[in-house]
Amino acid sequence: MSEETQMASTDHTAHRGGAWGWITSTDHKKIGILYGVSAIMFFLIGGVEALLIRTQLALPNGDVLSADAYNQMFTMHATTMVFLVVMPAAAAFTNYFLPLLLGARDVAFPRLNALSYWIFFFGGLFLTISFFVGGAPDGGWFGYAPLSTQVSEVVRMDYWALGLLILGLASVLSAINFITTVFTMRAPGMTLMRMPVFAWMAFVVAFLLLFSLPIITVGLFQVFLDRNLGTLFFSAAGGGDPVLWQHLFWLFGHPEVYVLILPAMGIVSEVLPVFSGKPLFGRSFVIFSGIAIGFMGFGVWAHHMFTSGLGPVAEAAFALTTMFIGVPTGVKIFNWLGTLWGGSIRFKTPMLFSLGFIAMFVIGGLSGVTHSIVPADTQQHDTYYVVAHFHYVLFGGAIFGLFAGVYYWWPKITGRLLHEGWGKLHFWTMLIGFNLTFAPMHVLGLAGMPRRTYRYPEGLGFEFWNFVATVGSYLIAVSILVFLWNWWRSRHHGEVAGNDPWNGRTLEWTIPSPPPHYNFATVPTVHSEDSFWHDKYREDEAGNAVPVAAAPTTTAAEEDIHMPSPSYYPALTGFGMFIALMGFVYLPVGLVAVAAGLMVTMWGLFGWAMEPLTREPHE
Repeated sequence: MSEETQMASTDHTAHRGGAWGWITSTDHKKIGILYGVSAIMFFLIGGVEALLIRTQLALPNGDVLSADAYNQMFTMHATTMVFLVVMPAAAAFTNYFLPLLLGARDVAFPRLNALSYWIFFFGGLFLTISFFVGGAPDGGWFGYAPLSTQVSEVVRMDYWALGLLILGLASVLSAINFITTVFTMRAPGMTLMRMPVFAWMAFVVAFLLLFSLPIITVGLFQVFLDRNLGTLFFSAAGGGDPVLWQHLFWLFGHPEVYVLILPAMGIVSEVLPVFSGKPLFGRSFVIFSGIAIGFMGFGVWAHHMFTSGLGPVAEAAFALTTMFIGVPTGVKIFNWLGTLWGGSIRFKTPMLFSLGFIAMFVIGGLSGVTHSIVPADTQQHDTYYVVAHFHYVLFGGAIFGLFAGVYYWWPKITGRLLHEGWGKLHFWTMLIGFNLTFAPMHVLGLAGMPRRTYRYPEGLGFEFWNFVATVGSYLIAVSILVFLWNWWRSRHHGEVAGNDPWNGRTLEWTIPSPPPHYNFATVPTVHSEDSFWHDKYREDEAGNAVPVAAAPTTTAAEEDIHMPSPSYYPALTGFGMFIALMGFVYLPVGLVAVAAGLMVTMWGLFGWAMEPLTREPHE
């Protein structure tokens, strides 16, 4: 067998399919798909939790759930949606498209990328399995002390603290990988300011994660130690300070809001120019506004704590910073509207979800600005008004933006288009269902309905709007079923997309759909922003786009492209961590599992360290 044939055979083996191919893959695209499928799976679980909550509250004195079960549901619903749905969904897009947008063949550390996914997956499994082995967390997604540190004989909040710790580790590893990828893997000619806006937002999010997660990590360790080793970090009676937990949590928690929303802003910033037939208006301002939002996000955490007795000076200072952070957000919105203005708009499904994102996010942003007014915030605190606000930001914003990305990039991932008719039905049912669900919560909150209450009596004026909200939640469920049908249908009957179905502007549209495992046969050279667009068009004297003939391309032979070989060690390492975590929950009996899990983890790390990056060709 010739050497060339041997190498080609090795590449074929290295990127085989089947379950083992997915478990051992180090290809950023496969890992992105794994993140995406996992996020959808957890989205369905979180959706069922939400439907149970809304069914319980549909009528006064509901008896679908007990108070104990309700506490678990609202805690796990929020935890699932934040850490197991929106974050991994954004990670799915970043994994799949960041190297493609940069003109790279993979991320900087492919096996570290696989390890990040498997740690995330087992972390999500660890949190979800808690329903069946002792009860799910029940102290809220914020885990306020002393609710999270008391009742140490019940393991629910141990699952929560350890689960978030391990998920945080996965996110930090991903953040390091993405930052390194941006700094070292950009194609020739792609300066930082030529990077697509989605790549920029992923870059900013990576820094947000890198700087915010260590803060909550310290707090989560303290919660675990308070619960299991008798420390008193958050015990007022023992000289500790429960408000310290609130500071630690929200120093992470508010930047986390931007971790969730900035990727959606990046997606919308890619979709609007393509379907408006114009470049993004004020592109540099959109990028710098994203950076400003990330930077200022660390300075507004205490507006979540206005009722904790911070004092007038601190309250005034954080009220001002909360008002200021609305400025770069408003700049983005005006730039998006400027992109639409005068454009040749195509109302395809990705565009509809992007427009839905802008409209719903503006509503959520405006209700958020009301929280900067301390007396109003004090009145609204812990009412359904707050529930309405953050759902308009995180569902109306993040989820709508992510679905825009699904419909926009689906043809690149699968090679087939999702059906436009089903897609538009998905959009409209979701938009109507969303507003039926969450708009009434503004009214309920202002009428005084507290959040996290598992039932309410008749005669308080809450009945009608709660029933409307529940009807809306089921309409959202119908919209998700429409999407799943569209997904299933397109696998076999979707229209073949081709390389560039939307007349795109960025590098991912220059290569086949789906992309080969090496992405680019020849690493591209970038000469401008929206490089692919300028390769396809020039401007005439009137400023109109005129198609130009495609330049001939030179390609490298596939067998000359060396990609990292698959490895099962990242998955093995993640599995070892999962076993160890299970042991930590049930100390001291669980020490055996801790020891076994650490041994498996060390096996995975040692094997990884000794394994060559690329396998030798078979004899």
